[in-house]
Formats: sequence, C-alpha cells, structure tokens
Amino acid sequence: MTTINLEKPALKALRNQYGETLVALGAENPNIVVLDADLACSTQTQKFADQYPERFFNQGISEQDLINTAAGLSTTGKIPFCSTFAIFAAGKGWDQIRNTVCYSGLNVKICPTHSGLSLGEDGASHQSIEDIALMRVIPGMTVIVPSDAVETDRVIRWAAEYYGPVYVRLVRPNCPVIHDEATYQLDAAMPHRIRVEREGTDISLVATGETVYHALLAAERLQADHGIQAEVLNCVFIKPFDTETLVNSARKTGKVITVESHQILGGLAGVVCEELSTHQPTAVRRLGTQDRFGQSGTGEALFKEYGIDWESIYNEALRWLKG
Repeated sequence: MTTINLEKPALKALRNQYGETLVALGAENPNIVVLDADLACSTQTQKFADQYPERFFNQGISEQDLINTAAGLSTTGKIPFCSTFAIFAAGKGWDQIRNTVCYSGLNVKICPTHSGLSLGEDGASHQSIEDIALMRVIPGMTVIVPSDAVETDRVIRWAAEYYGPVYVRLVRPNCPVIHDEATYQLDAAMPHRIRVEREGTDISLVATGETVYHALLAAERLQADHGIQAEVLNCVFIKPFDTETLVNSARKTGKVITVESHQILGGLAGVVCEELSTHQPTAVRRLGTQDRFGQSGTGEALFKEYGIDWESIYNEALRWLKG
C-alpha cells in the first residue's frame, strides 16, 4: 500500500534514475554494456558512458543498427541495455526487435525514454502513444512500465538478472515518487504481480506508469469528498500480465476504469478488457488517447486534454457511481 504524501511528493525523473541504476549495475557486473542512438544526454545513458566508456556504444541516428548491434553483443554473453526515444525504438527498430531479438530469444534490454504524452512540446511526431501495443504483440517480449523512480530502479535491476527480451517504457519529466525506497521490492515469486497501491470496494482504478500517481490522487479525493472507496491497481508489467489480481479486484468492485498515457487500443485497456472478457466480464471505461495523435503542449495540459489527469479520473468515477 502506498503511504507517500500525495499532495507534496518528492519528484525525480525516471530517466535520471535509469542512468544512475545503469552505473550501479556496471560496477556490479562487467557484462553490462549500454548502447544509444545519439541521445545519451537525453536518455541519461551518458552517466554510464562517463564511468565505463569502453562499455558504451553510440550507434548514431540508426535505430536498426542499435538493435542489431545489441543483439550481436548478447550472443557473446554481454547484457546490452539500449536506449533512444520510445518513438524511435518501437517504431524504427520494430523489425529488428521482432525478427532479430525476439524471434531468436536474445537477451536484449530495450529501455527507451520520452514516451507518452508527457513528452509535451515536442508534439505528435515524437509522442509515442502506440509503443506498448507494438511491443506486447511480439511473442516472447516482456513489457514493463514503471510508475516512479523507485520502481524504475527495481525493474532495471530485475531486467539485468532476467534472461530474454525486455522493453522498459520510461518518460521524460520529473515524476512524483510514490514508493518508499527503503521497502519497495518486486514480488520475488511473481515479479509481474499487479501492485494494489490502495484498497477499495466501490470502483477499480487500473493504471500504469505515470498515471498511477493520478489514479492515487483521484482515489484520495473521491474518499475525502464523497466517501467513495476506490481501489488503485498499478500494472507495472503489461506482459506477462497478472490476471488473478485484476479479476479479484473487478469481482469485488464491479466497475473498472483503465488509465494510460497511450492509445486505449492495444495498450493497458486492451489487455484489461481481454482478460476480463474471458475470466470476469465487467463493465470497463477506458481513459487514454482515443484514436488520436498527440499534440504540442505542456505535459500537464495534455493530460487534461486527453482525460488522464487526476481530475478527469475523479470526474469519470463520480459520473459513473453517482449517475
């Protein structure tokens, strides 16, 4: 259960934590190597490059080479982490990810940053709101979307230990820290278990990534204003997916709202509806980009425009429960 003060949380960028964790892993394991597509300062892999220049490879603006070189390194026993912006990794590198990495089951970690609407002013051409769908459809790919810096550290460390293709979706801006650094751990027996960040009985708010904070804040306000007990589920792993925890929550509340900075087609909403339709038919309302491209604007303004900020979640839940 989350116990962090949601009104005044500490802030830290997931990409900064990613860079710091890579440096720590580099000291622990000499087989860790890092590759980037000429964006090391933005993705924060520059931190690793500064510490271990002999284990860092700038592939230039060539995402296909980035993925294929990482694949080749993995066949020699190296554990490659490769980064660029999500729109380029999932889009330009998709063929190589599918046919070279996943088809061969290679031990490559793809960890792009600058995903989703919070990328902001860079606009539609750079806002990757399709990458979860593109990655989860590939056989053998693990898809992870951490919600804060603490969770980012843990999933990157897990990815380094796990053998196989992994996609970790990171964002650009500072994000609220919602987990306790001292106590947070992934479930050892089932790392992909959904985290129940807040228990409730009236409605299930199922979120992933940076929208988890907004779901938690909405749940807190729903209780304070109306006595509504919203359960908040944090889907760290999109694939493999923890159907059991989702079904238990849906069975208890009977109403589910999904929230994601991504298209509702093929993303979190897709997997939630797929699993519930099979195991626990439940009414679902989906918050995310509704078959629209992004646009230029601040991350805060875009979250409001596309209905995934805490106020939109709050209002959607209230309309459903009171209407």
